[in-house]
Amino acid sequence: MKNYTITVNGTPYNVTVEDANGSAAPVAAAPAPAAAPAPAPAAAPAAPAAAGSVSVDAPMPGNILDIKVSNGASVKAGDVLLILEAMKMENEIVAPQDGTVASVNVNKGDTVEAGQTLVSLN
Repeated sequence: MKNYTITVNGTPYNVTVEDANGSAAPVAAAPAPAAAPAPAPAAAPAAPAAAGSVSVDAPMPGNILDIKVSNGASVKAGDVLLILEAMKMENEIVAPQDGTVASVNVNKGDTVEAGQTLVSLN
């Protein structure tokens, strides 16, 4: 038998699973005894690279093919900021609103992860 604690919508449950002829079947499922909630993990300190109030993040992992703006450039909502290649497709990353480019946090040829800040706008 194996015991597991499974949390569903914030409620922990103790579950015992028994192996019967190679198949696992739940034997008991009851709410776990109330325990003190785990402390929320501390957020990692943000790098001071993003100086603007609006960050434009990578929607997916990929490679930076081209950067169309530079620091201090004025942009309108929908203007192309850079080109991100992902899965053999070129994706235009556009400005979400009007503003001024506070910082460009990547270089042409960089590999980026999903959620990484690419450009900051003021």
